[in-house]
Amino acid sequence: MILVDSSVWIDYFNGNPTWQTDLLDNYLSDVPIIMGDLILTEVLQGFKYDKDFETAKSFLNALPFREIGGYNVAVQSAENYRKLRKAGITVRKMIDVIIATFCIVEGLTLLHDDRDFDPITSHFPLKISIPQHNHLFFYDSDGWRNLQQTS
Repeated sequence: MILVDSSVWIDYFNGNPTWQTDLLDNYLSDVPIIMGDLILTEVLQGFKYDKDFETAKSFLNALPFREIGGYNVAVQSAENYRKLRKAGITVRKMIDVIIATFCIVEGLTLLHDDRDFDPITSHFPLKISIPQHNHLFFYDSDGWRNLQQTS
């Protein structure tokens, strides 16, 4: 399953083409994508017009929904943040550490366009999505792998 970060959804709804939005467009038809509460908030808060807000809300409501927080994710996120700080890395937005930790704990792959996830990926087994000849690849502690190889 794929969790798509708000950085990709925002570009997607604004019509800003990136390789991430192209990948999202391809995934929407045949790859299970879930929506998280914190990501939903980040995406919906940016709509200026009520009609656009309602259209996006309806579209995103069709995706399976998960609550990202909770006690275990909160504590593990704090531990992960502290480990990064001890390594001399400061992540600009704590919400990104929470999202990354949720993906790690739940075994989800993250599709993002946010540089704050890069140091997290280099220090923790966060699976991230990249395009490669119509296959889904991710990076974890073992390096780049095809998602189909993990089944």
